[in-house]
Amino acid sequence: MKKILLVCMMLLLMLTSACENVETTPNQIASSEPETDEAILPTNTSEHCLIDRIKLDSETEKFFYGTWKVEKHLGFANSWNDASEYPTGQKFIGDELIVNKDFFSSKGLKNYKKYQYEQQNPVYEFIAICNNSTAFYRLYKIDIPDLHENDVVKAIVVRDPSTEMSLPVSISFFVVNNDRLILLSEATIFELKKVSD
Repeated sequence: MKKILLVCMMLLLMLTSACENVETTPNQIASSEPETDEAILPTNTSEHCLIDRIKLDSETEKFFYGTWKVEKHLGFANSWNDASEYPTGQKFIGDELIVNKDFFSSKGLKNYKKYQYEQQNPVYEFIAICNNSTAFYRLYKIDIPDLHENDVVKAIVVRDPSTEMSLPVSISFFVVNNDRLILLSEATIFELKKVSD
């Protein structure tokens, strides 16, 4: 028992000693001045994305809900390129997806059996929000053509409300500035065009 007590005391002394030797820099010294509003405002300089499950905001919902047509093939994630399957995206081009508040359907992606899926009352969630293209690339390793440095990219997944798991189809979405929708399917990206609300 004495040995355990002695070991605990030595650990406590080492920790106390280590804390005393920590240097403070001018940025770490507390200021008596209150923070200005400028210090609180978020900036688009973060090299990281916010990664969390977040409900869609009303502005994104307004943009996102509707019937979407696959307009063009944009490329592949840099980590994987299945050019044998999607050399020009010819099997998705012209197909449609339905994204409504109470209904989701990928049955319009008719050339692939595994995409024939419908979900009543789906749950749409942001899984990542990137405030600039650098942060987005660091997370996803995908070059989206015409993506500008200060573009905000929000990654959206569709979940089954009963299991809260992602749907068993390999698709998700990137919303760029709430004015552009990108479909991600197995590391292949496509531009979508809204057909109807």
